[in-house]
Amino acid sequence: MSSNKSFSTETSERYSRALFEVCKESNELDKVQNDINNFLLILNSSSEIENFIKNPTQNFEQNSSVINILSDNLKFSKNLKNFLLLLIEKRRIFFVKKIFESFIKLCSKKRGEINASLISSKDLSQSELGTISKDLSKAMGSNLKLDYKVDKELIGGLKLQLGSFMIDSSIKNKLKNYEKAMLEN
Repeated sequence: MSSNKSFSTETSERYSRALFEVCKESNELDKVQNDINNFLLILNSSSEIENFIKNPTQNFEQNSSVINILSDNLKFSKNLKNFLLLLIEKRRIFFVKKIFESFIKLCSKKRGEINASLISSKDLSQSELGTISKDLSKAMGSNLKLDYKVDKELIGGLKLQLGSFMIDSSIKNKLKNYEKAMLEN
């Protein structure tokens, strides 16, 4: 049986499921997800730490020392700290970003959240975003987590993507469709 997933994706998903199950058993999913979000924030904002973690020439002691310092300063749960040390031991620490992103998806799925992408042509206020999110959540029958961006090139309107479902009410898209129709006739 062949799989379309890459080795890194498959490995990351396996490790994230293992961490998810351990955290679920110990009732600390929310704490660990919060710790992971903090870790990813640091990882994404510091190229030095990211390069250090991705560097295959680092030995176990060096990596462990950095993880121990980070874990202590950020007050990580014991399970997360041990998990990071396990990744170092198994030489999988360079997958940490992918593993944690997969873990966050598992947590969202458990809470019944659906991730959606919303792109608008102008800045929307927090109340407008809240209304859109509330209305979509009601229509979908589950919590909706919006990833919001502004794209001035849309000219006007919105683009909404829920999984493979896409709604594009932007003027840019309408103009493109008119152009296509005119070229076909």
